[in-house]
Amino acid sequence: VLLLIKISKKNNLNISVAESCTGGLLSSSIIEIPGASDIFNSGFVTYSNGAKIKHLGVNKNTVKKFGAVSNETSLAMAKGLYKISKSNLIVSITGVAGPNGGTKKNPVGTVYFTFGVRQNKKTITYSTFRHNFKSKNRVRIQKKSVNYVLDKFIEIARTYKLD
Repeated sequence: VLLLIKISKKNNLNISVAESCTGGLLSSSIIEIPGASDIFNSGFVTYSNGAKIKHLGVNKNTVKKFGAVSNETSLAMAKGLYKISKSNLIVSITGVAGPNGGTKKNPVGTVYFTFGVRQNKKTITYSTFRHNFKSKNRVRIQKKSVNYVLDKFIEIARTYKLD
């Protein structure tokens, strides 16, 4: 995380996150490090469908049609987060941390991540990834999700150039 803060500060990045299944663990992992206030803008824990709809502006029909754990909901969460925060690096996380709640389509351990990277004042590029962390352990899935995001943030931050 210290490396993320250092690189983000150097490249003038600010970060916002919208978390569901990680419940604030990502935000906490970043802000526990001194210097985080230089790069961390905001973190939202939108655990319930109602919170995703109310606070991030996710369309209730998106959640109803595709489910809370879906590419579409993750993307909608990220877009809502960007609208609120205007941060140049964002992520949304939604998944099934278990030990229950999995389906055939989204077994326990399935997590969707949507990263948003602002290219210039008007353009933000979104990329969504689906991972299945082969585990039934809730905390392990949450920690693996956070580590995945931190690694991806560092990868993005290293090459970031705002046009």
